[in-house]
Amino acid sequence: MSITRNRRERERAERHRLILAVARELAEAEGWEAVTTRRLAERVEYSQPVLYSHFKGKDAIVAAVAEDGFAELAELLRGARTAAGGRARESRLHAVCRAYLRFAVERPALYQAMFVMPTQLRFASEETSAALRAAFDAFVEALPEDSTDREARAELLWAALHGISALSATGRIPTHGEESRLDLLIEGIVPKG
Repeated sequence: MSITRNRRERERAERHRLILAVARELAEAEGWEAVTTRRLAERVEYSQPVLYSHFKGKDAIVAAVAEDGFAELAELLRGARTAAGGRARESRLHAVCRAYLRFAVERPALYQAMFVMPTQLRFASEETSAALRAAFDAFVEALPEDSTDREARAELLWAALHGISALSATGRIPTHGEESRLDLLIEGIVPKG
């Protein structure tokens, strides 16, 4: 009995991953408007009721994709900080900021699911998921340990990077000034010391 249940759980987990992967692929190719349960059902070759057994609808799919995105973002930011190694703390923070901005450009539909589309995901609350917390902690960890109000500074850094990415994506600010913007941002976030 347990072997059968384990197999069913593995199959269910695999369907879950497949649905999310196809939703992301479709969103990146055609935009989130193209992601419907009917189209997903056709693409994954499962019926709509099977999709609904995994997700209550498109909003739940978007939220699951967004949560996966936050986990990916956290890993990317930590990797950027680690790759910067023993360089000056401002250089490590620059690497994290550049990684964030690249993430937003290279994964526009995922970024949209994470920050633009409505979801029930909660930031800065007791209900904040581990993936969201990990992404925020990656910003906190990028700041010098002796910084006062590290979490508040991390919030400001994240908000500013989101603003830069949103304005760049819509052509409201030129992309060629990114490095000088990051210099000014980091200068304002990281106290000299």
